[in-house]
Amino acid sequence: MVIEINKDIERYKESVVMGLTAKQLIFSVASIVAGGGIVLLLYRYIGLTPSVYVAIPVAAPIALGGFYSFNGMGFYEYMGRKMRMLFANRPLVYISTEGEKTIREIHMEEAAAKKREKKKDRRKEKISKNRKGRRGK
Repeated sequence: MVIEINKDIERYKESVVMGLTAKQLIFSVASIVAGGGIVLLLYRYIGLTPSVYVAIPVAAPIALGGFYSFNGMGFYEYMGRKMRMLFANRPLVYISTEGEKTIREIHMEEAAAKKREKKKDRRKEKISKNRKGRRGK
């Protein structure tokens, strides 16, 4: 007797009817009922085509709730996070602790350090010239 086991057990889904999982079946029935109800209610007043155009934006999110998943999140969880990112996020504000005065001071210190290095280099040159001059005598 051979029993086949799905290699990727994490992705295994039990099908209930026609290859659909229970969640998919519930959401697809709910979207059909919502969309069909809207079409039947509006058909008399605005006709078939416009009533379908009104029903699609209502039925599509319901159907996506059962079928769509991204990074392990369902449609409603994903859209909720996306809406929070768009509207509920506060902007991150950086407040500098360095004003113009502080930056000027830093530049002055750097310039002073360069001057000191030049003086040291000049002294070394003088010392080396003096040593060379003494050797020549």
